[in-house]
Amino acid sequence: MKKIEAIIRPFKLDEVKEALIEEGVRGLTITEVRGYGRQKGHTETYRGSEYRIEFVPKIKIEVIVDDAAVDMVIEAILRTAKTGQVGDGKIFIYDIHDAIRIRTEESGKDAL
Repeated sequence: MKKIEAIIRPFKLDEVKEALIEEGVRGLTITEVRGYGRQKGHTETYRGSEYRIEFVPKIKIEVIVDDAAVDMVIEAILRTAKTGQVGDGKIFIYDIHDAIRIRTEESGKDAL
């Protein structure tokens, strides 16, 4: 099993979620996060005063999938989250040793 963690632009969440559902992903977790990379924040103007926003709002999506589904999930995220601009985000892939569904005590792939 793998954990796929994607940091994306907030306005892309619905599109990415729908693509993941179409690929058979049955559950995901999202978190509102803030950070910066090459984008390095941005400047905004409020009531005539400029101020710098150093940490840009993003969405972190976490999905646990069977090894066989990794490539199609990554492709779905890339296809829907990409705008071609700096700040589109990143995808991280981690190995998962085990998963256990608390309610039924199922483990491994059955817990997904």
